[in-house]
Amino acid sequence: MFAEVPLEIEKQIKCGIAILKDGGLVAFPTDTVYGLGACFDNLDAVKRIYEVKKRPYDMGLPLLVAGESQISEVVEYIPDVARLLIKRFLPGGLTLVLPRAQSVPDIVTGGGETVAVRIPAHPLTIALIRGVGKPVIGTSANVSGKPSAITAEEIRLQLGDEIDLIIDGGRCDGGRESTIVDVTEDIPRLLREGAISRAELEQVCRII
Repeated sequence: MFAEVPLEIEKQIKCGIAILKDGGLVAFPTDTVYGLGACFDNLDAVKRIYEVKKRPYDMGLPLLVAGESQISEVVEYIPDVARLLIKRFLPGGLTLVLPRAQSVPDIVTGGGETVAVRIPAHPLTIALIRGVGKPVIGTSANVSGKPSAITAEEIRLQLGDEIDLIIDGGRCDGGRESTIVDVTEDIPRLLREGAISRAELEQVCRII
């Protein structure tokens, strides 16, 4: 499980897996910015994320998965255009908004009928998700409205000791949040331009 992960942080990952399985909150590096995670189906843990981030409950939380097969665990179906985008950009800095499956609690989606999903291109994050064995909340590890954290120290400054573990994987190379695309309609809609540009998306499909 840890083949691509530096030996010095294996212990942190194993600790993070245990904490997540036990209902705790863990911050971890990704290919974009640091994420704040909890098991997506632990309602108390998800509620803690909203409280720690001071995030409104009607703003849904994104999910991180270890691969395309795991996407099917949390969405009702994957449209053809979404499969094209997955093939081209994932793993990577693209979050897709898809029709939620009934397995996803209302608190995760903000009461809506869609869920945001991404496959991160970071071996540490993938090892963490695989170790937990289920999708993980993957919101940015910061107070809502404040800059996203790209180092462990920035998380400490914003969130202090309100979370259970910060896995320090160094500075996040990406430094920009993921691009968000809604693929629930016939023509995908760009909701946030981030790590992947509109021009890159338009090489694959029409975007509005």
